[in-house]
Amino acid sequence: MKRFGTKEEKVHGRAQMEGRKDSFAHGLNFYKLAFIFIIGCIVGYCVEMLWCYLRLGYFESRQGLIYGPFSPVYGMGAIIFTVLLYRFRHSSSFVIFIASGVIGGTFEYVCSLLQQVLFGTVSWEYSDSPLNIHGRTNVFYSVCWGILGLIFLTHTLPFLTNLIEKIPNRPGKAIAWVLIAFMIFDIVISAAAVRRQTNRHLGIPASNPVSAFLDEHYTDDYLKKVYPNMQLAG
Repeated sequence: MKRFGTKEEKVHGRAQMEGRKDSFAHGLNFYKLAFIFIIGCIVGYCVEMLWCYLRLGYFESRQGLIYGPFSPVYGMGAIIFTVLLYRFRHSSSFVIFIASGVIGGTFEYVCSLLQQVLFGTVSWEYSDSPLNIHGRTNVFYSVCWGILGLIFLTHTLPFLTNLIEKIPNRPGKAIAWVLIAFMIFDIVISAAAVRRQTNRHLGIPASNPVSAFLDEHYTDDYLKKVYPNMQLAG
């Protein structure tokens, strides 16, 4: 596979990844990873929306959470790529591509499995595609993960590092904590609403005020609009 960029561009990109030592988000610390997660969630949502339009000819919700344009699968993918691929930043494009494909395919498989085990639902299913693994991932999407990982490590991560570290230290920390608090709330309420929907379909009645609240505010029709592709497992 052809290497991305010239030698000078690669050196410049690596320097950007090292970042500013006086920044609140220097290196691979908590604050930088928090911002990368949020940005990954938003970019992933946009990519999914565009892919849906190109494939189907219309836009359809690709939200991963109830509130906001977020896809936490991509946010976690960005975190995993950042942490695990960082050691490959001096490697060839081919090595980065292979590592990204393996990591991305494994991550997609685990996400599908955890969603089914924890919530009794599935959001993607590839059993009809060639070279799939239990319908949870396949070679085609592993190749896509490989390409995404290569672009992410050689271009996106250096750009994000430079962008995040330009934020002044005190406002940067405050913004990070506000976003973290909101994302925790969003993830918890989304998980609870989906789990409660599964229980409703299993005939389990609301047995406490929380279940009753979820039944009233996050009905099947409401969740269908947010997660149009999500189905009960089995």
